[in-house]
Amino acid sequence: MAISLSGCIPAGYAPYDYRPAPKRSDAQTVSRLPSTPPAWELRPVSADAKLVSASTYTVRHGDTLRGIANKTGAGSEAIARANHLSAPFTIYTGQKLTIPGGRYHRVKQGETGIAIARAYGVPWSQVIAANDLESPYILRVGQRILIPSTGPMTVAERAAAFNLDIEDIVTGGEPAIGRGDRPAKATASSARVLPPTVAVQPPARLSGPFAWPVEGAVLKGFGPGKSGERNDGITIAVPLDTPVRAAADGVVVYVGDDVPALGGIVILKHGDDYATVYGHASQLLVQRGQSVKRGQEIALSGDTGFADRPELHFEIRKGRKPIDPMTKLPHRS
Repeated sequence: MAISLSGCIPAGYAPYDYRPAPKRSDAQTVSRLPSTPPAWELRPVSADAKLVSASTYTVRHGDTLRGIANKTGAGSEAIARANHLSAPFTIYTGQKLTIPGGRYHRVKQGETGIAIARAYGVPWSQVIAANDLESPYILRVGQRILIPSTGPMTVAERAAAFNLDIEDIVTGGEPAIGRGDRPAKATASSARVLPPTVAVQPPARLSGPFAWPVEGAVLKGFGPGKSGERNDGITIAVPLDTPVRAAADGVVVYVGDDVPALGGIVILKHGDDYATVYGHASQLLVQRGQSVKRGQEIALSGDTGFADRPELHFEIRKGRKPIDPMTKLPHRS
C-alpha cells in the first residue's frame, strides 16, 4: 500500500516534540519554484518481497555472484557479506556459498528507500543497517534489499516507522537507477525541473570550509534540550525574509516541506559525505539538482513548521549522523 508522508509528525528519535503538525496559516505557507512531488510519493511500492530460506549453494562452472542471486532470490550483496567476499567478488567452481535467508525486495525503477521502508512498515534506518548501505545511498534497479523482521511492535514503534525525518530524506530519498544509468549532473540553473525518477549526483569532495548561513544569535544549541528533546542542529534567530545562504559549495538534493516540524526545507550535499539542512524557510529559491556556491542565496527565513518566531534551523551531517555545527563554523566574537 502506498502511504503519503505529507502531514506525518516527526519520529520519536527526531529533534522535535510530539505535537501534531499545526494547521498552517497563510503566513506559514512555503513558497517554492515549480517542481514535481518527491519520488517516494509518486512511485508507490508493492510489498512483494520474496521469502528465501537459508541454504548452501555449490558454485557451478560459469556461475557469477549476480547469477546465483537470481537463482536463489537472495541479494548478491548479502551473499557476498555472508561469505566474506570483497570486490571483484571472485568465486570458483565447487565453492560452497552460504545463502542468507530472509525477506528480499527486488528494487524497481524509480523506487526510493523511503517508499520501500514504508511499504513494509520498517524504519529505513533499520533497512540501511541490515544491508550495510553506504553513501550516496542510491539504489539500483534489480537490487535485492533485505527487509529486516522487526517482530511485534508497539503502537509508538509502528507510528515511528511511518514518520519521515531528515535522515530518511538524506539517505533514502533518491530514486533507484537502472544498470548502466548515471545520476543527473548538477546544473547552475534553477529552470531545470528534474523528473522525480531521476537521481541526483552529489559532489565527490567538499570544497573549502563551512560558512555561517545567516547572521544571528543562536537560540538553541546542538544536542538534548531542557525538556529532553534533541536538536540535530542549531537554531538561529533572524528577521523574517532574511536571505539564507549555502554554507558551502554543493548540490541541492531536496526542496520541500515534508517534515512538518521544519516547515520549508533545503538540503544540500557537499561531497566527502557531508550534507547541510536549512529549515523553517518561508521561500525556497533553488531547485533539486541545482549546483550552488558557498554564500549563494538559497531561501528566505521564516516561521514555518513548529517555529514560534522567524528563525533558521541549521544542520551539518556527516553520512547518517548529525554533528554539532559549531565545531565546523568559523568562530564569531
